[in-house]
Amino acid sequence: MKQKVSVVLNRNLSKEMMAHAKKAISTLEAHDVHVDSSETINGARDADLILVMGGDGTMLRGAELGRAVDVPVLGINYGHMGFLSEADPDDINNVVERIVAKNWTISERMTIDITVFRPDGSKDQQWALNEASVEKVFNSRMLETSIWVDGRELSSFKADCVLFSTPTGSTAYSFSAGGPIVWPEVQAMLLVPVSAHALFTRPLVVSSDSVLEVRILHEDAMMWCDGRRKVFAPAGSIIRAVKGERTIKLAGLNNMPFSERLVNKFHLPVKGWRDAK
Repeated sequence: MKQKVSVVLNRNLSKEMMAHAKKAISTLEAHDVHVDSSETINGARDADLILVMGGDGTMLRGAELGRAVDVPVLGINYGHMGFLSEADPDDINNVVERIVAKNWTISERMTIDITVFRPDGSKDQQWALNEASVEKVFNSRMLETSIWVDGRELSSFKADCVLFSTPTGSTAYSFSAGGPIVWPEVQAMLLVPVSAHALFTRPLVVSSDSVLEVRILHEDAMMWCDGRRKVFAPAGSIIRAVKGERTIKLAGLNNMPFSERLVNKFHLPVKGWRDAK
């Protein structure tokens, strides 16, 4: 049966990078791989692989498609960080060879499912691969929140934002907000306050079997999932996060340890000042 690859492409690439990406697509087609560029569920439903060519935002778009059709996602980083991407444009020949040979591994990444319960009885459900951010609507006012874990209130404080994060998301917004880095195979959820006004505002790491809640006491909030999908949460809403029912399948081309990826992507100074010459 002819192999099929669904491509998710950043349409805002530079002229040079766009030409590079399209050449890779043409090479796949020359190897008798059917390439679907519709970026639709119907187009990707029977694909063997979703190939993402772009940065972190494009990768999250590809993850949405992969989750919907249960197809592994492989990223080539044409952006800046590209933490979830498996290869850089310079590796494109190897990527094409591996795709043609169907030679990749699969790792499953945990997601979170989030439900917004509004005071009028309505509710909305969403999900996230990286994080769900509960943010203030008005810049001049802070959110007043109450934090609950497994049915027990732990703290209340005012903040600009509160994050629910997965281990995968611990290197994204959560990392920028001072949250810990959690290895992706760890089954856990994170709750990270952002610019909170209180003494006890440390990030929390809980079991993936736990139930996390942020209750909006005053002022309206907006919840963003992976920075792409938003849900309005008026004052009085309860926002509940649990381990997601579905995972995201990421295709891999190498067995690089997560620690190695951290050093490479964040350019960590593994040598201290004592080693400087």
